[in-house]
Amino acid sequence: RLGLKLADITVTEAGFGADLGAEKFFNIKCPAGNLKPRVAVLVATVRALKLHGGASRRELAAEDIDSLRHGLPNMERHVGNIQKFGVPVVVAINRFPTDTDAEVAALEGLAESMGVPCAVSTVFSEGGQGGEELAGSVLKVLDSGEGSFRPLYEPETPIREKIEIVARQIYGADGVDYLGGSKRDIQRLERSQWQHLPVCMAKTQYSFSDNPKLLGRPENYRISVRDVRVSAGAGFLVPVTGSV
Repeated sequence: RLGLKLADITVTEAGFGADLGAEKFFNIKCPAGNLKPRVAVLVATVRALKLHGGASRRELAAEDIDSLRHGLPNMERHVGNIQKFGVPVVVAINRFPTDTDAEVAALEGLAESMGVPCAVSTVFSEGGQGGEELAGSVLKVLDSGEGSFRPLYEPETPIREKIEIVARQIYGADGVDYLGGSKRDIQRLERSQWQHLPVCMAKTQYSFSDNPKLLGRPENYRISVRDVRVSAGAGFLVPVTGSV
């Protein structure tokens, strides 16, 4: 709020993984702070997408267009998820010294095919000058006035429905399995003063699913919730998924 009062544009980092950081920023932080983001910058790397496409961690420095193309659906899902909140997206390619021109071009091609602005960032190696292209892309989207932010659920949405919305719409799961005492946790919370709190999913950052080894854009799977905890001071409920 202070940044918004003092500057024309305020930039904040939502956190690692758009399925985690961005979802929590949009569904928890924005309603709590009455914030209405006008553009989201999705940071992508050639290395990460090659890993999601089946490349070995030990060989990420070698050019591998095939693995990159197989990993591109992962980024495609992240872009689509952000757009569900009514927020336009700019893809920032955080270029590593080992990224080849062909790999960067392939990544730019996907963004172009989705109609999403894309810019290469070399801030790490070139400082502020390396971010001018990205800044220009963000300003262009801001000037266009696109988008109308909205969370995916309302405070009065039932707890199980909140969990299901995140699991299905953001993670791409077919549904949620409630294990152990999680059903009792939810029933108890539905009768408490905490029933209107948003959900802050505890999940692996390596996969859309709750299985860190399920890379890419997994389909035909279900999310498992083991228990649901209250973070009363922070103001959210924490469904714990998988082995986290």
